[in-house]
Amino acid sequence: MIDFDNKGKVVITCKDRFAPYLERELLDLGFIPVAVHRTHIELEASLNDCISLNLHLRTASHVLYEIKSFYLHKADDIYRRVKALPWEEYISDTTYFSVISHVDNPTVDNPLFVNVRIKDAIVDKFREANGVRPDTGSELEGAVFQMYWKDTQATLYINTSGETLAKHGYRKIPGEAPMLEALASATIYASDWDRQSPFINPMCGSGTLAIEAALMATDRFPGLYRDHYAFMHILGYDEEIYQKIRAKMERKVFVNPSLKIIATDISLQAIMFSKENAQTAGVDELITFEQCDFADTEVPEGKEGVLFFNPEYGERLGEDGDLPETYKRIGDFMKQKCAGYTGYVFTGNLPLAKKIGLRTSKRTEFYNGTIDCRLLKYELFKGKGK
Repeated sequence: MIDFDNKGKVVITCKDRFAPYLERELLDLGFIPVAVHRTHIELEASLNDCISLNLHLRTASHVLYEIKSFYLHKADDIYRRVKALPWEEYISDTTYFSVISHVDNPTVDNPLFVNVRIKDAIVDKFREANGVRPDTGSELEGAVFQMYWKDTQATLYINTSGETLAKHGYRKIPGEAPMLEALASATIYASDWDRQSPFINPMCGSGTLAIEAALMATDRFPGLYRDHYAFMHILGYDEEIYQKIRAKMERKVFVNPSLKIIATDISLQAIMFSKENAQTAGVDELITFEQCDFADTEVPEGKEGVLFFNPEYGERLGEDGDLPETYKRIGDFMKQKCAGYTGYVFTGNLPLAKKIGLRTSKRTEFYNGTIDCRLLKYELFKGKGK
């Protein structure tokens, strides 16, 4: 079996444009990145470190521990190179496993072919050794192995996460066009909210932004809402270590009684969904929910907090409808009721954003799926309307 204390190369993947916030998380957790790329970060860490990373990271997608990197010129060589590896150190002949491949090589038309050849090599290795073959399939329910192959360079990893870390496990009712939890976390990081001043979220939808803010403000990490990871199926995994990390996370949770998080939406159904999701996350008592038009949202006076809008933005031409007027009203609301706050609007429609009528002090790039988006920052100075 593999030693979970051995340091090796670890690659943590993330959505495009999330890397700066993932790097901040890693530094806060005491990990020093070796290299930061647009959609992943490299560092030296052990598999036990990977357990902690999986439980703590908010903006990551997967945590990968390198098995082997090698030259691979053509698809015909996959089976031989993979079969030569000591798979008996990673899984037993009764372990269910799956394979994920990302391939950019002219000899491969279909990445699924690579998956099949890797699976065949692993299965045959066990069958030839003891006559028993492990089960394999596409569901990420057991051990997960992942290959990245570009040109002639291939690397095999243990995917220690399995299902993506970008979903944080508490959102049982997604609502309409929900914001990915990791995206919500990344945008909150980008806002530099201090986790103590008021966080106001009009047009809250299913409540993801407000809930993520509450989780961050109370040191609740995603691992508290998930009980299965792919690392649990790798030989050498120690359940006691996992439980100790989780217990330490639970002890760190705290509540700031003076914290104000307010989430409003004109839709009663959205507020109901938000409350249920917040209850699942254990933060429902930390958030004040109210059904109302966003312009009627309570904004505590005499404070310097964060105001966070994630309005609709009409992804397709001709879908704008009443949105220009909505964006204008957002600007009016910030100007008239939110002096002293810092306003943020997350949108994938910059022409619409011009209707807000306020000068941005910063524009941060994000993607929401494939949609090119911006997090627009507005300094709402007291006594000024621009």
